[in-house]
Amino acid sequence: MMKTIGVIGGMSWESSAEYYRLLNRYAKAQLGGHHNACSLMLTVDFASIEADQRAGAWDRLGEQMAEAARRLERGGADLVMLATNTMHRVYEPIEAAIRIPFLHIADPTGEALRAAGVERVGLLGTRYTMEQTFYAGRLRERFGLDTLVPDDDERHDVHRIIYDELCHGVIDAQSRTIYQRAIDGMAARGAQAVILGCTEITLLIKQEDTSLPVFDTTALHAQRAVDWAIQNR
Repeated sequence: MMKTIGVIGGMSWESSAEYYRLLNRYAKAQLGGHHNACSLMLTVDFASIEADQRAGAWDRLGEQMAEAARRLERGGADLVMLATNTMHRVYEPIEAAIRIPFLHIADPTGEALRAAGVERVGLLGTRYTMEQTFYAGRLRERFGLDTLVPDDDERHDVHRIIYDELCHGVIDAQSRTIYQRAIDGMAARGAQAVILGCTEITLLIKQEDTSLPVFDTTALHAQRAVDWAIQNR
């Protein structure tokens, strides 16, 4: 029997639903038949999370995520994953709170980029992910990757579309065009690929929407979790 994957979700529930779909699809692809992933998901209320993000209350957020991880461990999870890029800003308290492994979302992404020979990559995500060091710094320190982000006006638009549209399930063609322009700008500055560094962006941008190779953190994260669950059964 495969191991049980514990997922901290709800940030937003739109992307958490995509995680659930991908975990089960990847498990079935590997094992066939009627197989699906063994998983637990603890879904937090995003309203309070988003308010604390805006307030910069990262210590409080870290405590909340750590408690969610402990609850998943008590519930029988063998691995914990956080179904959001932004909240990896507080991954350290999560790791410290549990005895089971924590799967950081940047690691399968960094490994996939290096395997593809990418050295300079564009990053799309929330302002927190694009502007703070917790994400690009891990990619640089662990995988030697140089990360580019859009300019300030584009970062504002990318962030706004995530919170005002994608978190509510709104998919707008004009917003896709804004993202495509941001990707083109990073390509002109030397980006060899683009990271969809927010778990909602995969709802809007697909590989066919850009000429740069797309690295979808949601898909890579889910695939790695399933690989681990099967290999360690």
